[in-house]
Amino acid sequence: MYIVVVGGGKVGYYLTRELLDAGHEVVLLEKDPRRAAQIADEVGSIVLTLDGCEGKHLAEAGINRAAVVAAVTGDDEDNLVVCQMAKHHFAVPRTIARVNNPKYEDLFRHLGVDEIISPTRMILAAVEQDIPVHELLHLAALEGGELQVLEAQIQEGSPAVGRQPREIDLPDGCSLFILVRDEVAQAIRPDTIFQVGDKVIAITRTECEAALRQELIGEPLPEPPA
Repeated sequence: MYIVVVGGGKVGYYLTRELLDAGHEVVLLEKDPRRAAQIADEVGSIVLTLDGCEGKHLAEAGINRAAVVAAVTGDDEDNLVVCQMAKHHFAVPRTIARVNNPKYEDLFRHLGVDEIISPTRMILAAVEQDIPVHELLHLAALEGGELQVLEAQIQEGSPAVGRQPREIDLPDGCSLFILVRDEVAQAIRPDTIFQVGDKVIAITRTECEAALRQELIGEPLPEPPA
């Protein structure tokens, strides 16, 4: 598979090395001559000292026959420009962009980038694994961020304890669909009765998160006196 990588920072360098080790045909574009020379000393002549934001340079790199273009510079705007040209001017089947600012993710999706890699979002997801149980855990975003897949843990004092789904006043645009109890996932049925320790997976519109939290988790319990 022929792959064009734009950006010779640490991400682009290691990505190129891994792709070469996997047997792919790769070309790396890096506009900084010193950095390009450093990488070329290690991986050879596949490194081109070119600015991937310019169409003529992408053409010089053989983008017309590329199956994938990965824009992984440290600049979100540059990555978007590269993917836009690759997709709309050179008809590259698959574009991948590194996005550092999560606020740009919806824009990238709207403009047709096939896959978005957000280091910030990945780190945030890892951190959220250790958030207090009285918070909602964000698992995924759907429909360009309009819908959220969330996990809520039922705890002591939750208004959902002992109730069935029909007894919970869910906001419009919200659905409960998976219950995890004793590490076993099961569908939420009309006769399901929520218990302390249950984890509930829900899909909700972003603006309904606060109402969902109130119904499933309620307010956090006060800390016991010292």
